[in-house]
Amino acid sequence: MMNRKILLSIAFLLFAHFGFAQAQWLSVKVPQLRCWECKERLDNYLKREKGPTGDGGIIRYTFQLSNGTMRIQYNPKFITPDYIKTAIANAGFDADEITAEEDSYKRLPPVCKRAEDGGGPVKGKPCHLPPLP
Repeated sequence: MMNRKILLSIAFLLFAHFGFAQAQWLSVKVPQLRCWECKERLDNYLKREKGPTGDGGIIRYTFQLSNGTMRIQYNPKFITPDYIKTAIANAGFDADEITAEEDSYKRLPPVCKRAEDGGGPVKGKPCHLPPLP
């Protein structure tokens, strides 16, 4: 009986070690991500995004609106950094070296567009906080 417990424990540890990939973190520069409205739009898009296998892969993410970056924890068995950046671009936002998908970018509100296109926060009106109820 004791040998069986030991074997089961060893089998579980081996499965846990080799069966699951370690979650990894990715930092992505998203220059248009400076506003609460843009954060909400990207957040809603990523919640629907399931990854290339349909099994997900994005575990969690955080936004840093002050510098326009995201930190994303993901499972490399299910999704790649390039796929994550492409998903962000498909939502209409630039992601590191990947340019936003044109049709999605056109649908963004003005505050979420690039500065060279006349977008970005309005001077004197901070938009990095959600509106009051």
